Amino acid sequence: MAEKVKTAFLLAGGCAGCEMSVVDLSEALVGALEHLEIVFWAPTVADVKYKDLEDMPDKSIDLAFVDGMIRNSENEHTVKVLRQKSKVLVAFGACASLGGIAALGDLHTKEELFKQAYKDSFSTDNPEGIYPTPEYLLDGKYNLTIPTFLDRCSTIDQIVDVEYYVGGCPPHPSFVGKLIEAILAGNLPAPGSWLTSGKAVCESCSRNPAKDGVERLPVGDIKRTIDGTPDSDKCLLQQGYMCFGPVTQGDCGGSCLNVNIPCRGCGGPIPGVKDFGARCVSMIASSLADDATAQKFIDQYNDMAKMFYRYSHTANRLNHKIAGMKEQKVSEACK
Repeated sequence: MAEKVKTAFLLAGGCAGCEMSVVDLSEALVGALEHLEIVFWAPTVADVKYKDLEDMPDKSIDLAFVDGMIRNSENEHTVKVLRQKSKVLVAFGACASLGGIAALGDLHTKEELFKQAYKDSFSTDNPEGIYPTPEYLLDGKYNLTIPTFLDRCSTIDQIVDVEYYVGGCPPHPSFVGKLIEAILAGNLPAPGSWLTSGKAVCESCSRNPAKDGVERLPVGDIKRTIDGTPDSDKCLLQQGYMCFGPVTQGDCGGSCLNVNIPCRGCGGPIPGVKDFGARCVSMIASSLADDATAQKFIDQYNDMAKMFYRYSHTANRLNHKIAGMKEQKVSEACK
């Protein structure tokens, strides 16, 4: 490769766990840096300012990764600037691609979220109930500002165009390594694709009964991990532990299953699935033995939205329709 690939990383409204997966490449990352020129990595790694990004020429960045969802006005602004400066933009990880855990906040009002975060949590000492505000005039002369908390969470592609998507919370370091190799080799699918092995978690699971030619049986019991320790040699779903492995991308190599924890879908939907939560509902419903088992499932998991859309609430189609209905009602009320 004659020239290094100019690369950027931006953390939006996330926890930086996806960036840690890059760092966890260790020696492999050092080797990759022979072919990559990191021109921007903020706010987690490099001591650069957003103004530095704004001053870069348009399309001067060959490849940009964004992890985290869009949760406030700063996230929205910086992602738009990065899009303008980049030739290829990758939504990196579950939050950027699907919304992630934080997107479940959209199931509550802003008032409920702020009350829990700044007033009602057991470790908060805020007797006056003071909440953060976007602007505050201190001593009558200092205008202090912070980013505005947006009305709802957005995935990166709901704000700007995205070329590729990567799942995982966070993406597994071994897959990140393969991903970087594919990028450097130019071995990429058509824009708009997920960068994935295309295989489900079950395909990498050693306890998958199909690997031994054993037919899957209907699930006749419902269990949670607090109910005991699952048998490490048997399929978790067959034991009654709700596992989304059959419909989740397995680029993690079945990491959770390897430590006896059911898959909850952070890898994103397997190819061809448009609404991950809806596919999970279908998969679980078709696996249950009878109505009594279905009722027990409903009793055990009484918040289906947070169960099935744990990582993908923002990206799901139902959420889009509800948001659209709300916006239409507001528009009609303003006429």
